[in-house]
Amino acid sequence: MTTTLLTSLFPLFAYYAYNFIVPLVERRRPSLSSIMNMQRRRWVSNATRRESPFDAILSGNIMGSVSFLASTSVLLALAVFAVFGQTPTLMETLDTLSVDNTFTVGDVQIHLMVMLVMFVLAFFAFTLSLRQFNHYCIMLGALDHDRVASEEEIDAITRMNALGAKNFNSGIRAYYFAVSTVAWFVSEWLAVAACLATVLIIVQREFFSTAHRAAASAAVSAARHRQKAAAEANPGQDEF
Repeated sequence: MTTTLLTSLFPLFAYYAYNFIVPLVERRRPSLSSIMNMQRRRWVSNATRRESPFDAILSGNIMGSVSFLASTSVLLALAVFAVFGQTPTLMETLDTLSVDNTFTVGDVQIHLMVMLVMFVLAFFAFTLSLRQFNHYCIMLGALDHDRVASEEEIDAITRMNALGAKNFNSGIRAYYFAVSTVAWFVSEWLAVAACLATVLIIVQREFFSTAHRAAASAAVSAARHRQKAAAEANPGQDEF
């Protein structure tokens, strides 16, 4: 019973552990998310100097994606909750599907509760992200284009955008680890293996993917352009 309970809760532990450990790793090696935060600041900085519907369209597309996933989380949570009323039928299915074939009704109900918690966490993460992106749109729309925006204003608006992205990524990770819980119905140790594989996949996408290299290249190119522009604006600065 103890082993079954631990393997059932393992994806939930892995989810929280990943969210705790990755910010520590990012201090030594920037992740794709942290690199994209640099692009978010460029976005806000450029938005302060233009009056066009372009930024509103981009923000609307982002919020639409978050809203869709939040609604999907509710449907998935309701689906898992409905399975509690079909436990006898589920147990009959597991008799033919499960390799271990040792799960009791209590084991299955606990695991269904874990799955329900994962989708509820995803729902709260997505709705918080949606709220923060909404705040970001308000802050971006409140910019006064009759004057040059201060660095403090740009930083504050960027942080709000980054917070929305952080919670969006948290909701996506909850989906990833919730998918690995499905393997538990076949074998409890297969669920652990699927969860570890999920961690490796997320780490690869965050730190070693092609998207990471492309985003890093864009950030380096932008930094070089800023340095060149600053040198051209102050040609005599290096003489002192």
